[in-house]
Amino acid sequence: MGLCYAEPIACISKPPRPAVCYANVTCDRAVELMESYLIDNDPLPRYALGTLGDARIPGIPRLSETSLFQHQERRVLRNCGLIDPVNINHYIANDGYRGLAGALEMRPEQVIDEMKASGLRGKGGAGFPTWRKWQFSRNARAPKKYIVCNGSEGDPGVFSNKLLLESDPHSILEGMLIAGYAIGAEEGYVYCPADYPLALERLQTAVRQMERNGLLGDGILGSPFRFRIKLKEGAGAYVCGEESALIECIEGKRGIPRPRPPFPPVSGLWNRPTIVNNVETLACVTLVLRDGPLRFAELGTENSKGTKVLCLSGNIRHIGMFEVPFGITLRDVLYEIGGGSYDGKPIKAVLVGGPGGGWLPADSLNVPVDQDLLRDRGAALGSGGIVAVGENACMVDVARHSLDFAQGECCGQCVPGRLGIAQLFEIVKDITEGRGSLGDIDLLVELASGMRLGSLCGLGQTAANPLLSTIRYFRDEYEAHVREKTCPAGVCAGLDIGRAGTPKIIVRPRPEPLSR
Repeated sequence: MGLCYAEPIACISKPPRPAVCYANVTCDRAVELMESYLIDNDPLPRYALGTLGDARIPGIPRLSETSLFQHQERRVLRNCGLIDPVNINHYIANDGYRGLAGALEMRPEQVIDEMKASGLRGKGGAGFPTWRKWQFSRNARAPKKYIVCNGSEGDPGVFSNKLLLESDPHSILEGMLIAGYAIGAEEGYVYCPADYPLALERLQTAVRQMERNGLLGDGILGSPFRFRIKLKEGAGAYVCGEESALIECIEGKRGIPRPRPPFPPVSGLWNRPTIVNNVETLACVTLVLRDGPLRFAELGTENSKGTKVLCLSGNIRHIGMFEVPFGITLRDVLYEIGGGSYDGKPIKAVLVGGPGGGWLPADSLNVPVDQDLLRDRGAALGSGGIVAVGENACMVDVARHSLDFAQGECCGQCVPGRLGIAQLFEIVKDITEGRGSLGDIDLLVELASGMRLGSLCGLGQTAANPLLSTIRYFRDEYEAHVREKTCPAGVCAGLDIGRAGTPKIIVRPRPEPLSR
């Protein structure tokens, strides 16, 4: 269900009463629940999260009435935790493959028009209009075209692809079939990290079930449409989430980005037109064709339609995965759904969008969850990761950690990525260890701006975003590190705070600059 903070979760159904969901179930508590509820008819409300459905049990709220779910709109996650993901009949009984059946009654151009009317934009990071990408491939002339489902997920604190592939694989595969029909493709690949063994197992099961039920192969649902799906186990590198690097992996090559243009919708897998959509986007495709574009577009903002799956982590009480309508504020996400900070103190800042996103301070939490509005604030929604930190966090130090991650994941193909990230990391490291100067702050901004313009792929172009956002909103902390040689949060090892509050400066020699 995505409620990681409450796991293990047990749901007990005792007809005619509604099913009751219990949180943090241990072996001993499981025995207690069975003896008390199943035998003695006492549902033990103190352990219950809530009931499923509309019926009530005294002392236990309906799950939909709790603060966790009141602010959610679970459409992509509608089946997660409620159906058996390895039983195709469960999916079909919940309107599964109805969207595909409706698409096959239309012309491919009409399917693309439906996507355009829905306003669906890619949910993996860039937010490019889905219909436009499809139209490029539809118009491309080629003997063969491909659909690729991007299940790569390297952002720290993000696990939405994993949960969706494990809990509702058919919704993603149905979206692939619809996309294939729309652009004229007959073959698709699901790229899934090898360290998601359960997701791979359930995808394999789902593909076999589709083949047995006439949903893959020739003459799907009695139409002329034919389609086949293959699974590709990925190595798990962060850079392989970039669509051209992912395509290189499927072709059996090293996962490094390609120079562009040409772009994959025109020349991708084996130089054929290729659509790469991420897991959540394909799940939304299924919704658009099942319920219609107007139903999808009734939620959200003017430029961001529908819902977004968010992964909350860090100093937050309710760690997990939640689906919210676009337009909800970050404050509601963090305090109404997330329950506020784990230690009960105010949240100082949140990282929105993972390593390529940006940090927003507490006074910016009223900004709506919107792909364009967040970008204007120096953040990017990306794949939906939100990491909260409390007052004891040093924003210079968290920027250093972001750069350290980007440095380790960079493929090293282009100079701005290979040397630029390393140089930014060294300068920030100097600042945290008492060797920084005032000119370093402006130098960081200058170098980061150059990387945005010169890097080959999205990793290099966005790697400095967390750094730039911390300078934008927390410049005073950088200046304290440089001017006063103090770390206001008392985190940086080179700038310890003494008992009386006077800084203890630990000066280490500055390393030699990188050779030209």
